[in-house]
Amino acid sequence: MSEAMIAAWTRVQRAMVRTRPEAFTRDEWAYLIAFVDSERLRAVFRELNGDAHLFIPRGRVAVWLPNNVSLLGPLTLILLTLTGNRIRVKAGSRAEDLASAFVRFVRETGEEALLANVVVEQFDRGDPRNAAMAAEADVRIVFGSDEGVRAVDALPHPPGSSGFYFSDRTSEAWIRPDADEEVLRSVAKVFAIYGTAGCTSPRRLVVVDGADADALRIRDALAALWPAVVRQDVPMHTASQNVAAAQIANAMEWQAIATPRNAAVLAAGTTSLAPPIGMLTLTIVPASVDEAIATMPPNIQTVGVALDVDAARLAAAGAKRIVPIAAMHDFGPTWDGYDWWRQTFAAIEVRR
Repeated sequence: MSEAMIAAWTRVQRAMVRTRPEAFTRDEWAYLIAFVDSERLRAVFRELNGDAHLFIPRGRVAVWLPNNVSLLGPLTLILLTLTGNRIRVKAGSRAEDLASAFVRFVRETGEEALLANVVVEQFDRGDPRNAAMAAEADVRIVFGSDEGVRAVDALPHPPGSSGFYFSDRTSEAWIRPDADEEVLRSVAKVFAIYGTAGCTSPRRLVVVDGADADALRIRDALAALWPAVVRQDVPMHTASQNVAAAQIANAMEWQAIATPRNAAVLAAGTTSLAPPIGMLTLTIVPASVDEAIATMPPNIQTVGVALDVDAARLAAAGAKRIVPIAAMHDFGPTWDGYDWWRQTFAAIEVRR
C-alpha cells in the first residue's frame, strides 16, 4: 500500500463529507466516511509489519455479496483496493447495489485509479457468470445464505485457490440490569440499521442476571428513547408489518410493544419462548450467564457486550466476535474467525 493510495482515499473522504448519494442512508454514509480514515486504513497493514515474508497479491479475487446487508459491498471493496489484486464483485440480485453506487461516487470524485482493477456486476444465482467468476479466482469470498454459499463452493475453481465462506449467522447483545442510557442508545442504533436481517445485528438482548421486571423496564426505556436515536423515516409497509409482528409476538406469550411510529417491535420474555417473527423485532430476555450460553444459537457470530465477560467461554460456545455493542457492525480484515484479507496475498519467505 502506497501513501499515494492513502492520499487518494483521503480526498475521497473529503468529498464524502460534502455529498451523500441518495442510495445511502445518513448512518451508512457516516460509517463509510469513518471507514476510509487514513489511520484506519494504515492499521490494516500493521499486522504484516515485522513478518519475515514478502507479501504479494494473489491475482484475482471474486466476491459474492449478500442480499440483506448491502453495505458489505463498499466495505469489502475499500479493503480489497489496498491489496493490489484484481477484484470482481457480484452484488446481491435482490438488494440495493451499494457497491456500484459507491464505485460511481468514487469515480465522480476523479479518483478512478483507486478502482482501476474493480468490476461490479449484479445478476442472479443461476447466471453463468457465477461459474466464470469462480473459475478464474485465486480467492473466493462469499457472503450469503447457507444454500448460496454451498452453491458457490460447488463451482469448479482453480487448484490451490482459497475460499472464504460467510454464511447465515446471528448475533446478540448482553447488558447489565442497570445499563445506562448510553448503552441503550447503542443497542437501538445497531439494531435499527438492519434489524434481524443483519448477521451483526442483535436479534436478542440479554439482561445478564436480571429479572422479568428488568426486561420490561429496559423494553420501555428503549421505546421511549427510540425516536431520538433512530430518526430515519418509517415506510408505511414497514410500520404495518411491525404492527402485525407485535400482535403475533403477544400471541406467542411475549410482552411486545411497538416503538413510536411503529418503527420497531420490542418483545420482553424468557429464553424458553419460541423466537417471534419480524424483521424489526428485538427480543429482550433476562438470563444468567449459564442460561444465556446454553440458549445461544448454534450459528452465533457476534456478541456485543456492555459488561465484563469471560471471552474464552463465549468463544468456546461458538462466538466469533466479542466487541462493545457500538462496534457490532464494525467490519474488518478478520471476519468470522478467518484472516481473509491477509489471505489475498501470497506470503513469500525471505531470509537474509
